[in-house]
Amino acid sequence: MPAVRLGREAVAFGLETLDLALIHEKTLLKLALPVNSLAAQTQMLKRAGMFFAEAITPLEEGHRVAVESNGHLSRMNKALSQRTLDLATSNRQLKREIARRQVVEENLRQSEQQSGKLLAKSRFLQEQLRHLSRRILLVQEEERKRISRELHDVVAQLLTGINVRLANLKAEASASSKGISQKISNTQKLVEKSVDVVHRFARELRPAVLDDLGLIPALHSYLKNYSEKTGLRVSLKAFAGLEKLSNAKRTVLYRVAQEALTNVARHAQASRVEMCIQNLPGAVLMLIRDDGKSFEVDQVVQARRSQCLGLLGMRERVEMVGGTFGVESAPGHGTTVRAQIPFHKTAKEHARP
Repeated sequence: MPAVRLGREAVAFGLETLDLALIHEKTLLKLALPVNSLAAQTQMLKRAGMFFAEAITPLEEGHRVAVESNGHLSRMNKALSQRTLDLATSNRQLKREIARRQVVEENLRQSEQQSGKLLAKSRFLQEQLRHLSRRILLVQEEERKRISRELHDVVAQLLTGINVRLANLKAEASASSKGISQKISNTQKLVEKSVDVVHRFARELRPAVLDDLGLIPALHSYLKNYSEKTGLRVSLKAFAGLEKLSNAKRTVLYRVAQEALTNVARHAQASRVEMCIQNLPGAVLMLIRDDGKSFEVDQVVQARRSQCLGLLGMRERVEMVGGTFGVESAPGHGTTVRAQIPFHKTAKEHARP
């Protein structure tokens, strides 16, 4: 329709209702004034009113859409404002949470630093304790060696000298009195017994054969006396190159064997013990197996008993020369003591004063 098309063109040009009314009024004046007939003017005004009503229809529709859009935009603005408030509240809460977590992280960091310092101190004290215990073992071994030498070189020689003098006295007195000879004979027996006791005591402290002949003869001598004393059957297998070990490592193996066999005699109720010293690449492995009753290794290690101290002492001796120590025990299989030490000197041995 022309009126509607005209209204759309007015909308396209950006005209408002008032602009279109002014244009309509001017046009109507130009068309209605020349008409003299009142009926004709009335008819024209009526048609012009209808034309104008149709022409502003697109404008009214545009206004309605605009009003609806404004309402929708207003609602969106309100929602956006509420969303902005919620976001601001969330941001404040997030900042507080971040601040709280930063405080917690700082506390954790300080706690970790403190824990690290305490752990480092604990490790240092533990290492100091290990050095101290190893030093005690070294001093103990040196003291045993010194006492053993003194018993052999001093006490035993004195007793032997006494025995020789008594023998001479016996020969001189044999012609004059039998009573004196018998007394001297009894005294000689006591002196000989004292010499045996001193020698046995010296062997228990530190066998001279370990330093003079080596580890294998020392073990054979100890096992012979051990079997006679306990009634246990003990076998030994070793290799000749074992004597190339340093004196400290041979001493460690001897002491481990001594302590392990002492534990077997005290606790295992075994009938047979096998000792095997194997030659491994770059290392020596000593195994001591018995057929006695088993025990819980972890419980014994944690318990405060002399057997526990024996196990800890063996472990400490082996680790002192850079080796590893272990004990295996199972029902029906007895107990196996394992001591493996390197054949050559380790960095710890070189560093140890």
